[in-house]
This record gives sequence, structure tokens and C-alpha cells, in this order.
Amino acid sequence: MPRKIPIETSARHIHISKQDFEKLFGPDAQLTFVKELSQPGQFLSGERLTVKGPKGCFENVAILGPFRSDTQVELSITDARKLGIPGIIRQSGDICGTPGCTLISPNTSLTIEKGVIVAKRHIHMTPDQAIRMNLKDNDDVFVITQSFERALIFADVVVRVSPSFRLAMHVDTDEANAFANDTAPYGTILKLFDGNAYDLQMWAQELEQGIKR
Repeated sequence: MPRKIPIETSARHIHISKQDFEKLFGPDAQLTFVKELSQPGQFLSGERLTVKGPKGCFENVAILGPFRSDTQVELSITDARKLGIPGIIRQSGDICGTPGCTLISPNTSLTIEKGVIVAKRHIHMTPDQAIRMNLKDNDDVFVITQSFERALIFADVVVRVSPSFRLAMHVDTDEANAFANDTAPYGTILKLFDGNAYDLQMWAQELEQGIKR
């Protein structure tokens, strides 16, 4: 199994519950399918919302389907600052104790008390891929990016494992802009076998000796 991980940029977006969607778009309203996303079963919808915070707002924010059990707004740290909302880094779905915001549709508005997060950088993979890489769900790894003149190492990348996933690392727009590769960016996992952070000094010494992992 190759350790080359495609890296995808996840721009600001909204996952929404059916209940909240109907409050914003009317009874029995449904998400309108536009196109499939890279993760199986996920899709971009035709509906958009304005996300409003104490200091500003973002218009035309995409809603992704299908419906979720809880509404969740995913922003970058820069986005959160522009809205005046604390940038709380969490895994998707972990919204307890997170800030809220106001969602505005063409018809009405809805204030949610929680659900605004900065998504923790993560890798989607299948159980088979995780076994081959000697990883398990919720492991933290280092990933070095392969990029045009701005390669870097991401730490604290969480591994998410599910049979429904397709191999890909997701970063937000702040993180993607930091390594600046617009053409098929990818990364390589540095920590694989012992459950501990990879010794970067040893890795540097190995590179000096011509050893490549």
C-alpha cells in the first residue's frame, strides 16, 4: 500500500440537520443535488446560506449533503476571526461547548447555539488501508507535504477510519495556502509503527545518509 496521501482543501461549508434546513427553507424542503464530493455519499447541494457572527458575515456558504443529526459550520481560523467567533478546533461531529452563529436563508434566519468549529486536520482511510499502514481510528500522525517550494510538516493529523471513506487528507484554506500547491498535492505519513511521534531528528539524519522512508 503506497503511503502517498492525496491532500484536498476543504473550504468553509455547512452540514445541516433536516430540522434546521426545514426551518430555513420551508416544511418538507430537500437538499438539491449538484455534484458528488470526493468522499462517497457526500454531495454539494444547490442551497446556500449566509453565516453571520458578531463582527461580520460570509454570504453564499455551501451546504453539503446528506443531512446530519446536528448542524455544523466548518470555518478556518481566519474565517472565525473575521466573524468574531472563537476558533475552536474539533473533529467533525464533536460540537459540545462550541460557539454558535446565525444562519440566514433567502426566507428567514436561524440562530444556532453551538456547532461552529475549525475542523482538525485529518486523513480519511478504509480499514484495509489502516491495517496496511499499521494505523487505527483516532491515531495522530505527522504528514510531510510534497509541494512547490513550500513543503512543510503537519503535526497532529488525526486518522479517521471507515469502510465508506476514500483515502484523502483534508485541510482548511489557511493550511492549504501555507504549502501552496495547486496541482495534485499530496503528503507522506511519517509516523507509522510505534504509536509515538516520529523522531524528526533521526529522520533528518537518515536523509543525510541517503535513507528514504
